[in-house]
Amino acid sequence: MLPLKEDDTYAVLSEQGMVVEREEGFYRHDTRYLSRYRWNLPGFALLLSETPRPDRLLQHWALIVGPDQKVGLRRELVMLRGGFREQLQLENTSLEPHTLELSLEAAADFADLFEARGWHRVTRKVTGFSYTSEDGLEVATRLETQPAAPDGRWKLELKPHEKARIAVEARFEGPFDTHGRALPSYEEWIQRFPLHLFSGCSQQVLEQALTDLRALLFSLPEGLYPAAGIPWYVCPFGRDGLLTAYMVLPWGAEVAKGVLTYLAKHQGKEVDPFRDEAPGKILHEVRLGELSRTGKLPFGRYYGTVDATPLFVILLERYWHDTGDLAFVRQLQPNWEAALSWMTTYADPDGDGLLEFLPNEKGLTVQSWKDSGDSQSHQDGSLAKGAITVSEVQGYAYAAYRAAAGFYRALGQPELARGWEARAEQIKELFHQRFWLPELATYALALDGEKKPLRVLSSNPGHLLWSGIVPSEVAPALVRTMFSPALWSGWGLRTLGAGEVRYNPLSYHNGSVWPHDTAIFAGGLARYGFHREAQEVAEALFRLAMSQRDRRLPELVGGYERHQGEPPVPYPAACRPQAWDAAAVVYLLRVVWGMEPGVRAEPPREGLLRPA
Repeated sequence: MLPLKEDDTYAVLSEQGMVVEREEGFYRHDTRYLSRYRWNLPGFALLLSETPRPDRLLQHWALIVGPDQKVGLRRELVMLRGGFREQLQLENTSLEPHTLELSLEAAADFADLFEARGWHRVTRKVTGFSYTSEDGLEVATRLETQPAAPDGRWKLELKPHEKARIAVEARFEGPFDTHGRALPSYEEWIQRFPLHLFSGCSQQVLEQALTDLRALLFSLPEGLYPAAGIPWYVCPFGRDGLLTAYMVLPWGAEVAKGVLTYLAKHQGKEVDPFRDEAPGKILHEVRLGELSRTGKLPFGRYYGTVDATPLFVILLERYWHDTGDLAFVRQLQPNWEAALSWMTTYADPDGDGLLEFLPNEKGLTVQSWKDSGDSQSHQDGSLAKGAITVSEVQGYAYAAYRAAAGFYRALGQPELARGWEARAEQIKELFHQRFWLPELATYALALDGEKKPLRVLSSNPGHLLWSGIVPSEVAPALVRTMFSPALWSGWGLRTLGAGEVRYNPLSYHNGSVWPHDTAIFAGGLARYGFHREAQEVAEALFRLAMSQRDRRLPELVGGYERHQGEPPVPYPAACRPQAWDAAAVVYLLRVVWGMEPGVRAEPPREGLLRPA
């Protein structure tokens, strides 16, 4: 798979840079505008295929007879907001004339992204390259070529050393075109992060992460917003956007402000069970595809997440801390107050002081970051039923309550500040009482609908350290558990401990390693003063990125134990690039190595000891 993206438009191409199968295509607004795009180049062999930047593909094809190239073909495809430009430059490098017959196959099915992913197909009446959807919206693909070729065929007669050129321009037209601010250039974006590493390989990891972050940006009327990942999550996601923005602060303050502004604008206003919406709730995702618009799926504006709302408050506090922009805190006061109200009412229907969620059969059954349906299991492997109270969300709530206290104090309302400080201490004490498992020296993954703890080893306590909810007296024991062979693979934390009934190293959330999850653990270690251990975690993640040909942190990898000289086992359907993994690289440099603009750091080193 070759992913390309610019702003709201992206492509999923084959390894040869074509669109020929299943999920491949050119997409915009969760709609596939080209379901087939294939050059027929008889006799040509592909010698080079590179993506020098995430918005462009560069290839060299050659017509070879005997040992020598006779005709060279340079292909460059550049993604644009709302389309792409492509150019084929041919040169006869031989001493004989050559006649070439090239053709381009193109088709548009205007499938919803979820259909491309495998949801059952909808029968559509597509007229050529245009379509009117069930809800009456018109979409169209416009292809223009130079020289013109209505049938998509070109016959070129090249004399010795003669050159020729074929150009294609595609425009994907639809009803959702918005005009936000212009995206920064790649050069301008990278200059915002003046971070430098002594190690060349480490610097490559950093530069790839920054390049990916720029590639994933949307330009929305509210500001910049990072897409979660390519190919399936090219839309605004609440949780992903919030954590990504948190991790790129202080350099990415514009992104944090854009994320907060967008989510505040789309904050829940009414009770709608189909969308999992409630007043004050922060959304999970926004999809613009036909299936979501027409109500066949609830994702047009979907709120099925229990953690985005406290994370909204946490990000705002971090943004304020890094920028001093108290005016923005005051501007969003109705929004963060509504978020706090949701946390203490709709998210706590039984009034026990903890945040929970109910599964939604039409949406997401699990509404925390490990959102696969089998991620919440008991020690015997049975799945939790009923309202689920996930551990890390209580940590987020604790941090959000403390942030609220800080807001009120800064705004001259000390009595309200003291009230939220007291609420934070209450949830901290209650959480430890209900979740701590002394026999395992860790916290339960969650409580089920009967308030029974899920007594399994998981990576979730890494988020608890990050939030600060863990009492300092138990932190050393918890850290030892997190570095136990059951959880620490050498590349990062397993989402579920090896030895648990549902452990599967190549599952989505039951034993795989997620780099962003592990990076949050590193931040928690640093918060509690475990600096040597935090550096070990950061180095493991940098080594993971260095083991990849593209120097990227993948969305996730298999949870198999790390062996010297062997790369991690890839997860077949992992997104590349993924926003919070790219952001994790920047985050690690700040929280683990203390980097600030213009400061150099030592490269990752081997040989650090785990805690005894």
